[in-house]
Amino acid sequence: MLKIGIFSKLSRVSIRMLRYYDDQGLLAPVQIDPATGYRYYSEDQITIAERIASLRRMGFSLAEVRELLSQADCREAWEEALERQRMVLQEQEREARDRLLLLETTLDRLRKDEKPMDYPVTIKELPSRYVASVRRRIKDYWQEQELWTTLAEETCGMNLQVCDPCYAMAVFHDREHEEENPDVEVQMAVKGAYQDTANVKFKTIPAMRIASATFKGHYGQETEVIQTVATWVRDNGYEFDGPAFSIYHVSPHDTQNPEEYVTEVCFTVRKK
Repeated sequence: MLKIGIFSKLSRVSIRMLRYYDDQGLLAPVQIDPATGYRYYSEDQITIAERIASLRRMGFSLAEVRELLSQADCREAWEEALERQRMVLQEQEREARDRLLLLETTLDRLRKDEKPMDYPVTIKELPSRYVASVRRRIKDYWQEQELWTTLAEETCGMNLQVCDPCYAMAVFHDREHEEENPDVEVQMAVKGAYQDTANVKFKTIPAMRIASATFKGHYGQETEVIQTVATWVRDNGYEFDGPAFSIYHVSPHDTQNPEEYVTEVCFTVRKK
């Protein structure tokens, strides 16, 4: 058997963490000397300690680690858990890239001392259209891609005939900005008629009058564009008359370069 200090060196896990693992029911010493309180571990536990540390570095919670350790001989359970965690980490990586790009864009504009961009606002009629739609509450606005993925997966065998323009858009249904669980809908205009799936609904959207402004580049400019449209609506005798939405003329689906994105920020309006 190994004293806790030696076991800590061999397993490359600190004594503090080994005691914490014991408190959490993850890795108990094989023996505790009743007279001295010294903790002893077996050589076989080195692998278990390393496995716990690896799972924690991967982002698994203590409860998830405990569950996996209880299924140490079940390869299927481990593979399923690891695949699920990989998807979580990939999404976190995507969100981190978006945030980093926004930070770098803002920093670059600050260093260049750029003046505010001019975003011309237009008033126009958006025609009636038949759309494939997915709507649900998502964790936050960064998770919008989940809706597009659902739409693509559930219609992949339908041979959808996409309109030109396709009016690929995200509609934000909440009456106010929600920090968590926003109500978001994605739509894509299609030709023909199709059966609903579990999450994709096909419906006709009526024509509407909108005030909109288009910008090119990263989505970090959106706040400036929204302010521009809001000011125009105020100064030109209109008022807001429905949810806001964004039309993605060039999106991450079309290019990996955020500088090439083309987005139209839209608000349904009516004359006062």
